[in-house]
Amino acid sequence: MTGYYRDDRAMLDGPDWCRPAAEHGLAFLESGHWDPEHGGYDWVLDGRETADATRYCYGHAFVVLAGARAHQAGLPGARTHIERGYDSIDEHFWDPEHGLCATEAVPDWSTLDAYRGQNANMHTCEAMLAAYEATGEDRFLERSLTIADSLTREVAAATDGRLWEHFDPDWTPDREYNRDDPDHQFRPWGYQAGHHVEWTKLLLLLYEQTGEAWLPDRAEQLFETAIEVGWDDDHGGFYYTAEADGTPVNADKYSWPVTEAIGAAALLADVVDASYGEWYDRLWAYAEEHFVNPKYGNWYERLTREHERDGPNHGPVVEPGYHPINNAWVAMGVFESGET
Repeated sequence: MTGYYRDDRAMLDGPDWCRPAAEHGLAFLESGHWDPEHGGYDWVLDGRETADATRYCYGHAFVVLAGARAHQAGLPGARTHIERGYDSIDEHFWDPEHGLCATEAVPDWSTLDAYRGQNANMHTCEAMLAAYEATGEDRFLERSLTIADSLTREVAAATDGRLWEHFDPDWTPDREYNRDDPDHQFRPWGYQAGHHVEWTKLLLLLYEQTGEAWLPDRAEQLFETAIEVGWDDDHGGFYYTAEADGTPVNADKYSWPVTEAIGAAALLADVVDASYGEWYDRLWAYAEEHFVNPKYGNWYERLTREHERDGPNHGPVVEPGYHPINNAWVAMGVFESGET
């Protein structure tokens, strides 16, 4: 289970099955994904057999995140995965020269891929913040803040403050990467409004922990960029990808950017300007009209620009509620604090 914790509140008092399910997940990380020979976590299993042992920073970040939330819930063994995930990232992916992480490595760690990606660093920032919240250890908070500063200010300066997704090893924007595959689900060409609002949320959560003066202003800039570049004024919702001037590249609508914008708008209303509460209400109304399954409460993964749906559209099995649960929890923290 993932989520954010404000004012040191305890875990949600969920159904009885949640704890054993989380314990099972931790146990499977240990017995299935962990590679005791080389260290690190295998990427994909087929049953209990490794199908893809590539080392991804993204995957190790989520191990840290899972370990952090499980540690907060008091699950035995959770701290082990925080440390293993962190150590793998620190030893193999971390680039101190740029204050950012590489993206992937071969299974024995001998070679790093030349590709550098925004997304892996965003989720590593998220994971390190969670590890700090779970342990109180400053090394995690310092790493999270370093990544946020390096990516959203230093690297983004090359693209007028917008967040490009793909880079060379020296963190120069690679503007040709996947230009011929603009519909790639995880590494598409173009600007992603969803990642701009996701960074808005993360920067404001970092502000709660650090008080760094630059964070609220940069968070608001990124939210406004997401609206400028990615919001569809005709039909509503965020384009999956767009060019810098707002021309859609892939005009499909995914649910996860809407959920991230909900969390971001709640935090902006709390920290920056109460008027962002209007965006919060607008986004929820849009989501309930188009994305929330009225029968089961799950969110459809993807719709066309005009909000047509193909098939059951339950979303990828790797994200069963991660984004909506996470951001509903963020918003709950804002409104339960009584400050907004």
